[in-house]
Amino acid sequence: MNEQGAADKCDEMVLMPGSVYLVGAGPGDPDLITVAGLNALRAAEVVVYDRLLAPALLREAPATALLIDAGKAPGAHTLGQDGINAVLAEHASLGRTVVRLKGGDPFMFGRGGEEALYLRERGIPFRIVPGVTSAIAAPAFAGIPVTHRGIAGSVLIATGHEAAAGAGASFDWNAVAYAADTLVFLMGVERLAEITRHLLAAGRPAEQPAALVRWGSTPEQVVLTGTVGTIAAAAEASGLKAPATLVIGEVVRLRDGIAWFETQPLFGARVLVTRTRERASGLVQRLRALGALPLKFPAISFEPLADTALLDAALSALPAYDWAIFTSQTAVGAVFERLQAAGRDARAFAGVRLCAVGPATARSLTEHGLKADLVPQRFTAEAALEALVGEGVQGRRLLLPQADIARPDLADSLNSAGATVTSVAAYRTRGGHGRGEELARLLAGGVDVVSFSSSSTVTHLLEALNGDTTALNGALIASIGPATSETARAAGLRVDMEAAPHTIDGLVTALVAAWAERRSRSAQVTAASGG
Repeated sequence: MNEQGAADKCDEMVLMPGSVYLVGAGPGDPDLITVAGLNALRAAEVVVYDRLLAPALLREAPATALLIDAGKAPGAHTLGQDGINAVLAEHASLGRTVVRLKGGDPFMFGRGGEEALYLRERGIPFRIVPGVTSAIAAPAFAGIPVTHRGIAGSVLIATGHEAAAGAGASFDWNAVAYAADTLVFLMGVERLAEITRHLLAAGRPAEQPAALVRWGSTPEQVVLTGTVGTIAAAAEASGLKAPATLVIGEVVRLRDGIAWFETQPLFGARVLVTRTRERASGLVQRLRALGALPLKFPAISFEPLADTALLDAALSALPAYDWAIFTSQTAVGAVFERLQAAGRDARAFAGVRLCAVGPATARSLTEHGLKADLVPQRFTAEAALEALVGEGVQGRRLLLPQADIARPDLADSLNSAGATVTSVAAYRTRGGHGRGEELARLLAGGVDVVSFSSSSTVTHLLEALNGDTTALNGALIASIGPATSETARAAGLRVDMEAAPHTIDGLVTALVAAWAERRSRSAQVTAASGG
C-alpha cells in the first residue's frame, strides 16, 4: 500500500460517526500507543478514559472533545461498568465518534469484550484497536523477557483478582502453578501474599526468581526482585503499591544483564518544560527518550498583534532596508503571516540581507524559501551585534521584527554603532497569569529540573507562582543562555546549568551532565550512610 493509500485507510477507520472505538493505550509510556489508536484519539468527539493513562495522551484529543473519566481505582470507581457501557451507547447513538481509551490492551483483562458485546446487542458499530499490554511491556522495560530460548518457551498471563481460590475463581491453582515457564500476574499487588501462597502450595519452587514492576515503561518505574517465597514480604516492607506487574520464572535472572530503561541518562528526572505549547514537543520528545518525565507548563504563548499597522508599514518598505534581523522562529513566522496577508512572499526580501540568531531561526527562514546571509557562531544578541558590526552597519538601515516585550539592547547598540534600526513588534507574548492552580497540580508530585528557554519563560513562570518559589526548592535550574540566566538570577533563582551552545540540544546536553552528577552524589551519600 502506498503512503496515500495508508493515509486514506486511516481516515476511513477513524472518521465513522456513531461508532465506538475500543482503543488500547499501551502500558503507560504515551509513545507506546499504536498509530491506529492515536489516529482514532485525534478524531474523537467523545473520549471515555481509564485512570492509569498518561495525561499526555488525553492532550492528543481535539480541544472540542468531551473527556469522561471512567477511572477504576481499587474500591473506588468513578463509573461502574454498567455506567461505562451506557455512556458509550448513549453518545454513539447520538451520532458521535466515541473512543473508549483503555490502559494496555482492551481484551487483556480490560473488559473490552463485555463492552463490545453490549454494543453489538444494541446495534451500535464498534472497532477494536489492540494495544501493547503491560503483561509484556512492563517486564520488557525492567529487562525481563517473558520468553527466552533455552529458559522459557511458554508464558501464562493471569489476573491477580482471581487469587482467592474456591467459588468464583476462574482457574485451578494446581494447574496454574505449572501451566507455563513464566507466570505474569496483572493487578495482583493487593493479593500478592495469596498468589504466592497458592503457588507454593501447588508446588512452584519457593526459590524461583520473582519480580514486581511498578509503573512499568514510565520514568516512575520501580522494580523489586526476590523469589516466590520472599517477594510478598519484600513488597510489604518496601511499601510498594499498585499498579504493578508480577513476573515469576527463571527469566527474571536475565534482568541483571538486560536492564536498560533505568540506565537511561535522565531516568526518573521530573523536568518542568516552560516552552510554548507549539515549541515544546521537540524538547519533550528528547527528554522522554532519555528516560525523563516531562511536565509541560507553557509559561508563555505567542499571539498575533491586535494592531499590525506598524509591522505592515515596515514590511511595505522592505526595499529600503539593507538588513533584516530575525532573533527567533516566531518572528520569522509572524513576518510571513503578514506578507501572505498582503499577497506577498519571500521575493519581498529581494536585495535585503538576512541575519538569523540561531540555527532554528535559520531553518525557519529556509522553510520560507530564504537563506540567512549571517548566522552568528554564538546564538545571543551580543554575538549578533558583534557579527553585524563586523559586516559594516554604519549608515545602513536595519529592520528588527521581534516580540512586543523584547529588550531594546540590540537595537540601541546597533544605533550606537551608526546604523538606523527600525525595531517593530511582530507578535505578542502572553504569560501564565491566573494559571497558578494548574501549575500547583503539576508540581504536586515534585520537580527535579526546571528548564527555561527564554527570559520571558522565567518571568511568566514566576508570575504563575505569584513569586513563591517554594515548590521549586531543590530543583536544578536549567537555562538556555546568558540572557535567560541573568533574568533567573535577578529573580533570585540559582542557575545550575547553562546550555552551550545556546540551543535546545545544548540544553539537553547540559541537563544530562548535571543529572548524572546529582545521581552520583546521591549514590555516594547512600553508600556512606550504609544504605
